[in-house]
Formats: sequence, structure tokens, C-alpha cells
Amino acid sequence: MTFEQLEYLLMDHGFYKIPSNLSEFTFFFREENTHVNVLHVIDYKQGLYISQDQYDHLKETIRNFFVQKGVKEVHILSLLITADTEKAKLLCKDDVFCWVIDPQENRLLIHENQVADFYGMKDLLENFLFKLSTVSFEEQKLSTDSDPYSSFSFKRDWKQLPWINVLFVLINVILFIICTFTGDLLYNIGAFSVLNLIRDGEWYRILTSMFLHWDIGHLVSNMLVLYYIGNAVEKQMGHLQYAFTYFLSGISGAIFSMGYEMLTHDYVSSAGASGAVFGIEGALLMLVCLHRGKWADMTVGKVIFTIAFSLYCGFTSSSVNNAAHIGGVLMGFVVTGIFWLLIPGIRNNQKRGNLFR
Repeated sequence: MTFEQLEYLLMDHGFYKIPSNLSEFTFFFREENTHVNVLHVIDYKQGLYISQDQYDHLKETIRNFFVQKGVKEVHILSLLITADTEKAKLLCKDDVFCWVIDPQENRLLIHENQVADFYGMKDLLENFLFKLSTVSFEEQKLSTDSDPYSSFSFKRDWKQLPWINVLFVLINVILFIICTFTGDLLYNIGAFSVLNLIRDGEWYRILTSMFLHWDIGHLVSNMLVLYYIGNAVEKQMGHLQYAFTYFLSGISGAIFSMGYEMLTHDYVSSAGASGAVFGIEGALLMLVCLHRGKWADMTVGKVIFTIAFSLYCGFTSSSVNNAAHIGGVLMGFVVTGIFWLLIPGIRNNQKRGNLFR
């Protein structure tokens, strides 16, 4: 067994990883209804020595980490990965919440003075180790990365891929290609038009219009921004929340556009993903703010400048739907903040700072 295999297992079962400056020490946590479960994993390699005071200090530091974030009840289980089980036994002797994993024999060691289970982790770890021990050498050679439990890596990586954002980009590109061969057909039935919405009840145009673009320049500028910003935002927010943010921003942009046209009596036919794209930019701004001003190599100043410059370019052009941009960015900013408050998993996805400094 390797540390990476254990990492894939835990993350596949809802745990989030927090690394430290010391590669031998990592902890994983999962939020429950009334408490937080923490697995303190020590890669107890040959030559590494940890005193009892250092070990106790590490666990206390982890507990304080969560207490400072407002968590009242923290349950910590130490997992020592080492083939030198006697050395590990000495370190665990006074800690009832300490188990040992022998990576050579693929077995879990729980001594008499230690807890017999930790919220179902005993069965999970034993089944995991049993599967590893029963994989034949031939099967390991056939594995693409010589990892007999590589399915954990694939499942975890698939969940983390921004496939919703990639799907949105592909739909926009494919529909533009179709439009080049069908002329005005899709524009006539799918572009945003207040008159068609109100007079004919074609409210579906609010959705269809955010996937249509008038020309190649319009498409490329929107898709480049969406691809690079959207990938980072989706990985942080999760697939479903990201999709909601995209659509809600696009809808908000359409509503702002409708209100502007009704106030000015200047009715035009419009299309483009700009409202949704600006919504993702608004989401990025909120995420950077929530990460204390810096996240994903972006700062609040950089994001605000990018949004402001894009809005300025729109206001200085006569063919840009600025109302949709404003509606989109406001919705993306607000809905991301709401998701952050309501869904703990989004907060846990953030790349946290190192604990041990």
C-alpha cells in the first residue's frame, strides 16, 4: 500500500485533504452533522523519529485548527503508516485513537487499548487493504500506472474535472458551426427578443440565446474567458452549483436586458453567452473575496480590473448588450456567496494554507 492509494480512498469517501510543510504529516477531515472527523495520517518512514511530546502537540494543533474555525466537537484518529510496527506501537501506547497500517503486509493493526472502530473506518480500511493484498502481480503489471487501486485515482480525478464548463464551451462552438451552415435559422427561432417573449410567449429564448453568437470574434472572446475562468470556478463550486450559476447569470442578464429595452423602448435582437460569462466572472470575484483577497493566482484588484475593463469596452461600443453584462455579473457574485454559506463542501474545496508553520 502507498500513501497515494490511501489518499484516493479517503477523498473518494468524502474526506478533504489538508497538507503541511512536512510531507510525512497530512490530515484529512469530513464534516458530519454535529462534528468533524479527522484522520491524522503519519507516513512513519524509516529514519523518522517523533517524540511523544511532538506527537501530542501535532494532535492538539489539529484540534485547535478546527476550534478556531468555530467547530465545537472534533474527533481525531491517528493512522501511522509503517512497517516498523513496534516503533509505532510505542508512539501509540497512550493514545486510544491511534491505529497502525503495515504497508508491506497490507494489514490494519488495532491494539487492545485502542478503540475498536472509528465511525465505520475499520471496515473501510480493512476492505481496502484486503483488496490490495489480493491483487495479483500480473494484474498490477496490466494496470496503467502499476497501481492496483488506481480506480480511486480515476474516480477522484473524474469528479474534479470541470466537465460542465467544457460541455458549455462545446455546445456554444457546435451551435455556431451549425449556424454557419443554416444561415439565420437558429437566430430567428432562438435569439433573445423582448417582443417575441412578450407577444408570442417564447420565453425559451432566454435560455437558447445564451448559446448563440453572431460572429466568430464574439464566440472566441466569450469562450476563451469562459474556459479559463470557468474551469477554476467549477472545481471550487462543484458541478451542479456551477451549472446553476451559469444559467442563473444568463437569465439575470436577460432580465436586465429586458428591463432596459422596455425603459428605453429600444428593442433589438441579441444573442451571446456574455451574461453567463460575466456571471462566472462575478463568481470568481466572490471566491477571491472569500479567500481573503487571493485565490487561483488572482487578486481582488485583478478581477475587478478585468470586469471593469470589459464593462468599459461594452459601454464604448454601440453593439454590445451592457445591461446583460451587469445583470450577469451581479447574479454570479450574489449566488456564489449564497452557495458558499449554504453548502459546506464548497468551503472545504478551497486550497487551504499550510497548518504547520
